[in-house]
Amino acid sequence: MISAFGTRSRPRQVLLAVAGAVLGTLAVLEGLNAPLGPVALLTAGSGLLCVGTLLVADRPLPRRVVWAAAASGLVTVVGALVAQRAENTPGGVETGALLCLIACVVRRCPPRQAVALSAVLAAVVVALPLRLEARDSITLGVMVVLACFAVPLMVALGLCLRLRDTLRVREREAVLREQRLEYARDLHDFVAHHVTAIVARTRAARFAAGAGKAPSAQDLDRMLAQIEEAGSQALGSMRSMVSSLRDTSAPAPTRPPGDLRSLRELADEFAATGLRPEVALDPRLTDRPLPPQVHSTVHRVVQEALTNVRRHAAGAERVKVRVALRPDGKLEAEVTDDGGAPAAAAPADGAGFGLVGLTERVEEAGGTLTAGPRPGGGWRVLAVLPSRTAAPPA
Repeated sequence: MISAFGTRSRPRQVLLAVAGAVLGTLAVLEGLNAPLGPVALLTAGSGLLCVGTLLVADRPLPRRVVWAAAASGLVTVVGALVAQRAENTPGGVETGALLCLIACVVRRCPPRQAVALSAVLAAVVVALPLRLEARDSITLGVMVVLACFAVPLMVALGLCLRLRDTLRVREREAVLREQRLEYARDLHDFVAHHVTAIVARTRAARFAAGAGKAPSAQDLDRMLAQIEEAGSQALGSMRSMVSSLRDTSAPAPTRPPGDLRSLRELADEFAATGLRPEVALDPRLTDRPLPPQVHSTVHRVVQEALTNVRRHAAGAERVKVRVALRPDGKLEAEVTDDGGAPAAAAPADGAGFGLVGLTERVEEAGGTLTAGPRPGGGWRVLAVLPSRTAAPPA
């Protein structure tokens, strides 16, 4: 019954309705077992109230529990004071419903409220056998069993369910936090890369115009075409992310292709700003199968490093991209330049999260990332990644 609390599907609602009808009928039959008519009606009503409170325990609970406990306690007091009492079945269904309510309040109510309500329910449950005609050792034994075993068991059950709910909430929050980080990385890796290209090409056009060298119609058309291409790529990346967020059953491909030869396409995009990187790709990696996460991470490392060169490496004349296998079988991706300002410096426009997200991505793939100045000037970004399927050189 307790596991049915919360959001209920239609089959569960049908099941609870059937269970409620059965338990309600049993509670009425037990109540009618009392010899006096008024006491029988009170007992049946109390049993129905307790069962109903249990079945709607996902609604606001404390007030309903108080009313159920008060009704049950009142019937117990009346049944204990009258001269004619029932010889058996003082309210077995009612007792079970009250015990389940103990577990429910421990699971769902705040700690102080749960302690108070559990104590009230425990007292009402232990006192239920006083409705019986006989006041002998059997009645006392039933009360001891309820107090020493049944009530603590339901409290423990409620604590276990409360702990499970807490762990589920924390797990869900962790998953959402990881998703937010992933979306932030994707936005930076894809959109910021293309937008930076747009800004760089626009600045180049403005610089040329400001220097008194008005571009020809052909040069102007070429610059605008490059800006248009970068904008289209940014829109395509955004569209892919939105598609994956809107349709989880068929997510759009938001990651770069697994072929490392696509690094040359990155170099061509970067070269459109005026500086062509030197790409050195190990021939053994051209057609060698690598884990998809390694392909994706290498692509992101090179993309982010080239974006930082465009942003921060003032006066760079040489940029080199190198991807190779090390003797120990690990894959090494390195991007170096001979520019000025360090690429890790956060510019005034609020950027600077690229290397942070890149480090997280590389570590998630089981690798390490180092970034820092080179001896003699320039900047170096180096990622070392595991390569389970790539064999070391002979």
